[in-house]
Amino acid sequence: MRICIPIHSFEPGGVERVGLRLAERWKAAGHEVTVVLGRPRGIAKAQAPRLDYRTRREPFPTDGWETPWLVWSLWRHLRENRPDVIFCAGNTYTIVCVLMKLLLGKRCPPVLVKISNDLVRSDYPAPMQALYGVWVRIQGRVLDRFVALAEPMLPQILRELNVTPERAVAIPDPALHDDEIAAPPVARPDAAGGRRFLAVSRLAKQKNLPLMLDAFARIARPDDRLDIAGEGGQRALIERRIAELGLGASVTLLGHKEDVRPLLDGAHVLVMSSDYEGVPAVVAEALAAGRPIATTDCCVSMRWLVQDGRFGALAPVRDAAALAEAMSLAAEMTPDMAEMHRFSALFTLGKAAPAYVAAMQALASDALAPANGTGRKPANRTTPC
Repeated sequence: MRICIPIHSFEPGGVERVGLRLAERWKAAGHEVTVVLGRPRGIAKAQAPRLDYRTRREPFPTDGWETPWLVWSLWRHLRENRPDVIFCAGNTYTIVCVLMKLLLGKRCPPVLVKISNDLVRSDYPAPMQALYGVWVRIQGRVLDRFVALAEPMLPQILRELNVTPERAVAIPDPALHDDEIAAPPVARPDAAGGRRFLAVSRLAKQKNLPLMLDAFARIARPDDRLDIAGEGGQRALIERRIAELGLGASVTLLGHKEDVRPLLDGAHVLVMSSDYEGVPAVVAEALAAGRPIATTDCCVSMRWLVQDGRFGALAPVRDAAALAEAMSLAAEMTPDMAEMHRFSALFTLGKAAPAYVAAMQALASDALAPANGTGRKPANRTTPC
């Protein structure tokens, strides 16, 4: 397979990290993988796998114009090269892929889209929700096939994108390397010295970290701590909120961390406060580490991920009091760590990478069928192109 993946940069993000991990696996399996990179910069560059990155010289720093610049870069690349398929690593990149379809027409390769976030945006005001619904339907009409990160996402994908079942498939989010599953959970630390809450998150509006800080302030005991691993544009806002709540001695911003397993091993609870998500990679990591999860009910899959309360506690989105209660409840939970670890094995690269290849092979074969004069598109062919 000749696979093309558009990526903005090496800035940290779950979509980009998983996309590059998959690309590394596909390359190792003998496929030709090209990453069209908007700008070859970002704090996660040192950890990026060795791949074929294609960039164009920036006429000026494009950080504030990353989507238009990636559209231009990908369009130029596709005019000169013909991959079998474009892999759209997440909802962030659907605008780029839709524009490729409109600009290139029949010359555009088929697009496989990983749906990385919920398609219902209750955080928007009503007029914006309606406009977003229209945008989602456009994606369903223009793009070719869609991947749900968990089975509970499939009904929403079919409904909101208005696509038929053969245009969607569920492949559990490949959040974990196989060796991460090989390491069994370790015992939670002694809580006598205070409870340890951990968040692993980009410092971005979607993650609603001010809500988490408000929730923590409601329940924090003198020795409790909240560590936040991640970077992003809202760092200054979050630092101000920490100061306003008087949490400077109990909340630490750790910055970006590539390996979060040691942080999870030293924590009692993983906390999430997002307004919307898909299947968050860090939840799979917490399951592998056997740590209970206190989270907002921020995606259609979350109740399934915490197994209806066996592995964690849910709170409505944007409700600080409810999230505080969920954090306290999760800190007292003693879930079966071995069972959590077994459940997390669904989310490995070893299982997902070949499943994605099969989906891309079928998609590329379907796209070739009219050109071969068959007059029909076989739905389930998986013969390599």
